Amino acid sequence: MTGIPVNTDVRLRHGRVALALSFLVQGVAFALLVTRIPAIQDRYGISDGLLPVFLAAVPILAGVGSVLTEKIVAHMRPRVVLRWAQPVVLLALLGVAAGDQMWQLAVALGGFGLSVGALDASMNMLGVRLQRAYGRSIMPGFHATYSLGGIAGASLAWAGAHWDLSLLVSYLPVVVVLLPAALVGSRWYTEADTDTDTGTNTGDAKATTAGSVAFKALLPLCLVMTFAYIGDSTVSNWSAKYLQDVLGSSDEVATVPYNAYMVTTLLGRAAGDLGVRRFGPVAVVRFGALFAAAGFAVVALAPGAWVGILGFTVLGFGLCVLVPQCFAAAGRMFPGASDAAVARLNIFNYVGFLIGSPLVGALGDLWSYRGAMLVPMLMILVTLVYAPSFADGAARYGGRHDRSRAADVG
Repeated sequence: MTGIPVNTDVRLRHGRVALALSFLVQGVAFALLVTRIPAIQDRYGISDGLLPVFLAAVPILAGVGSVLTEKIVAHMRPRVVLRWAQPVVLLALLGVAAGDQMWQLAVALGGFGLSVGALDASMNMLGVRLQRAYGRSIMPGFHATYSLGGIAGASLAWAGAHWDLSLLVSYLPVVVVLLPAALVGSRWYTEADTDTDTGTNTGDAKATTAGSVAFKALLPLCLVMTFAYIGDSTVSNWSAKYLQDVLGSSDEVATVPYNAYMVTTLLGRAAGDLGVRRFGPVAVVRFGALFAAAGFAVVALAPGAWVGILGFTVLGFGLCVLVPQCFAAAGRMFPGASDAAVARLNIFNYVGFLIGSPLVGALGDLWSYRGAMLVPMLMILVTLVYAPSFADGAARYGGRHDRSRAADVG
């Protein structure tokens, strides 16, 4: 690197570490919520019929939060949104644990959903901007820290369930540690390509969202995002039931596939940046789609539990690269309106989540769960058709950092 102010490099490095911490905290918080759903149901006396309403409300409100964030960042820096959204997520999680009446749960989950949407959108906005400043792939690394947080959160939730701890006792120490850490880390958030070293420039912040986002051009990425989250929700919601009911595993073995999936998701994302720099984003997306489809095929055809676990493990390696590449491609596609593109694309995260679980459940009841696993497999294969949309083309992000010689990825 030549001619780059040292303080600029330091600011970007600090911003990268701070944003990675934010992804980590988000992974912990979300895992603590979704893995303790049975305990939440018992605490509030939610019937099986009413539970899907509460579960669907969170991603719906998160989509609303993502839409609102697109509007807000036209007047306010994304880092400000992120700085305040993350504490609200953690406090809402604590509210879920502290209440004992249905309306209190509704308020807490409502706050959680809206703030998660704002948090997901603003985190990925900053990630796209940082990647543009670095001039090379760093988005999978951020999502790897999210996966690491998910593993940590799921482990903490397991410990709480194992020791029969109340939700409040399980959640309070985590929030007490993560809340101040997130607030301190937020001091180093940076938009990278619009920040100055001495202050803020609202005009620059507005300029990044001033361009128009053509939905027709963004649509292929929206579809891939939806397919990826349909696959992800299939694993998170149905892997244990599939192993136990279809492949005849024990209760203990039925918990293994999701953990194996999370580990391979972490490993795949940790290596994802190197793969993109070496082979380019199109090749990585194609590889991920083929691996994920192969994983679903193995699951559908598995003669026993351990082969099924192998399928879910392979599936993690494939699906893990698709989401960060969707956000990165949106940033390259609309460099003058990356915040708006990321916010709109982020909505399809929740669309996939809403579709995936009921789709597999309905197909399983009407047809068979083996056959149901082939449907997300076919959806993931459609990604191959849209892979050219991930091409970096002639994108250039400003030469402040070294780029990969194999592929210039933003």
